[in-house]
Amino acid sequence: MSPVLQLLQTKFGYDSFRHDQETIVNTVLNQKDVVAVMPTGGGKSLCYQLPALIFPGLTVVISPLIALMKDQVDALRLMGIPAAFLNSTLSTDERRRVFDQLRNNELKLLYVAPERLLGANGEFLDFLQTLNISLFAIDEAHCISHWGHDFRPEYRLLSELKNFFPTAPTIALTATADDITRRDIIEKLHLKNPEIFVASFNRPNIHYFVEPKRNLTARLANYLDNHKDDSGIIYTLSRASAENLANNLDLQGFSVRPYHAGLSPETRRANQELFIKDEIKIIVATIAFGMGINKSNVRFVIHVDLPKNIESYYQETGRAGRDGLKSDALLFYGAGDVMKLKKFIQIENNPEQNTVLLKKLNQMMAYGESRECRRKLLLNYFGETAPNACASCDSCLTEVERFDGTLIAQKALSAVARLEGQYGLHYVADFLRGSKSEKMKEEHRALKTYGAGADIPKELWLRYLKDLVGLGCLRVGGVEYPVLKLTEKSVPVLQGKETVMLIKTAVRASSAPLPEGGHRGEGEHIPHEPELFTNLKLIRTNLARAENVPPYLIFSDATILELATYLPMTLTDIRKISGFGDLKTSKYGQPFVSAIITYCNNHNLQTKISLKIPKRERKVK
Repeated sequence: MSPVLQLLQTKFGYDSFRHDQETIVNTVLNQKDVVAVMPTGGGKSLCYQLPALIFPGLTVVISPLIALMKDQVDALRLMGIPAAFLNSTLSTDERRRVFDQLRNNELKLLYVAPERLLGANGEFLDFLQTLNISLFAIDEAHCISHWGHDFRPEYRLLSELKNFFPTAPTIALTATADDITRRDIIEKLHLKNPEIFVASFNRPNIHYFVEPKRNLTARLANYLDNHKDDSGIIYTLSRASAENLANNLDLQGFSVRPYHAGLSPETRRANQELFIKDEIKIIVATIAFGMGINKSNVRFVIHVDLPKNIESYYQETGRAGRDGLKSDALLFYGAGDVMKLKKFIQIENNPEQNTVLLKKLNQMMAYGESRECRRKLLLNYFGETAPNACASCDSCLTEVERFDGTLIAQKALSAVARLEGQYGLHYVADFLRGSKSEKMKEEHRALKTYGAGADIPKELWLRYLKDLVGLGCLRVGGVEYPVLKLTEKSVPVLQGKETVMLIKTAVRASSAPLPEGGHRGEGEHIPHEPELFTNLKLIRTNLARAENVPPYLIFSDATILELATYLPMTLTDIRKISGFGDLKTSKYGQPFVSAIITYCNNHNLQTKISLKIPKRERKVK
């Protein structure tokens, strides 16, 4: 067995690598620079943590958030790996202790923020040059790029890193970076002929749903009622809406706290701590929350307002189901959010950047409006091919009845043509209805198509126009605001050479807004013991309290589910469960084994450990 695979098993407790992890680890060990784009929850941290254990010196991890540093360091220490962080939360004595450990070569990984690394007139950088630095890992690397969705000025400092440490390899990691952002990361970090790895963006365990924003409060409460035992994040656009929604849900009896930049740092920290330790179930937050949060048992992410681009949406929804178990991503979509966001994203005196941001917003809007498979839309956006249906999103789970709507389509396309592709959805619908509103321009009232659809209610026109966009007969364009434009498919329809089947009714396969219950992972067919699952989670919670860490750092829900499925009754057998490395087996194994033995004796059950097959994932090229 190779030293790399042996460390994976003994330290991290896994039988095999996921995605491109093994190739990335070996590339880093060969002293080569790497750019790795891997989905949230795809195991990016292992790509530098494992080489850090093999390299003789120190691995420095540049990370943007304090919460992420503490989370990662706590997790590493629980596995017996010497790691530390340096940030503003440490006391003077604690900082001095970390510096002593660094001088004595007692640490394998050090987590720092970019401003600390290169700030303080270069003193810390001078200190690092006295140490044996084997590797730099830059997490959330898209933050260095102007083209990235979360640009951070302090990341620009990292361009100096190669000048000071020309021989140390660098691995840049991110969950979301398109081609232009990847090129920018390489240029800004001065990486030398890096190997680029782009894993599949598909998260098969996340089920995607878009719901209309009408009756939001009732719809949201209904969903949360059905998921009271689950942990989740609800994202809002503003601090006020985060606060109001959290208060509203609290009054309805939900276990919830707000998180936004308007709260004091102490309150934010306390609310986040309650959430990651499972002492509250729901956090209602602005986008200030979540970047780098490693909580693996988040079962749902809900957006009650539209995100500003698909990259942000993908990254935020990716905070669900990091343990690989079934999770939901639910977006409540209302077109009014688009106009609100346009005011937020404008950058003064930067027309080029504004054009990019508006284009990205329009793409996010198209996602909300579309009737296509949500998974396909997301994967296609990131340049990845996908089947036309996934059977796990609202579009694929909706049964549609269509009718011959060719005449309606011709009227709609003719209206868009007469309006020269300069007007949005509502104006076109009003034009077809023959609206007498003062917003309707006089010259348009004189056009032939004006009022041609007066017999159809506006709500239906809006639905038909959106359907025509989904069918490719119309497209949404425009820079400052979205407008409807003709496409190549419009011509044969207008000429009467092609039939258009429009949606008559659409019925969700399930009466509930989302599939109900269950934490089963993809491909998991052996039933687990629900009562034992609950008992083992309680044992995990008690162990976590004793260690003063979040329960998911002891073991993920996926590990607990495996225990409740395969029923290992010895420490040797429990070692076959994912997540049980040498240290965790000796430290935590016996309480779980004892509970499983008691449960099996009481229920006349035998172990199923012989059915446990190491999980190997097919690599995505």
